[in-house]
Amino acid sequence: MGTSAVVVTAAFLALGGFAAYLVGVGSLAETRRLRRVGVPAVALVKLRPAGRGGVEGSPEPLLQFSTEEGAVMEVYAPVPSSRSRPLVDGALVPITYDPADPRLLLVEGRERRALDRAFAWLGAVLVLAALVLLIGAA
Repeated sequence: MGTSAVVVTAAFLALGGFAAYLVGVGSLAETRRLRRVGVPAVALVKLRPAGRGGVEGSPEPLLQFSTEEGAVMEVYAPVPSSRSRPLVDGALVPITYDPADPRLLLVEGRERRALDRAFAWLGAVLVLAALVLLIGAA
């Protein structure tokens, strides 16, 4: 492999790794921020009604809750329903929402911190691999 091909490969690795790292670290920081300033509430899970073909309109259920000021909010769940932890129509789930922007919320117990950490670690590893490629090509 020529030097220019190594540089191009390293650049793609570094850019992809840096993007993954930023996504992971940013999401972890947002989770910590919402834990710190968030307001706890209980939300009602509402599945979207089936469309013309009988298929549900969206896999993401809506969460309906009231803010401290009394405003009723309907927000798409930030996490999908899963087989092990389903978001069932009509169920009540604990959430924490941002009082400055109630559209930003966490569904308690479903923060996906492991996934966010994996993105951050994978991103760091890809950036380091890019550096190793560049050093080896020099």
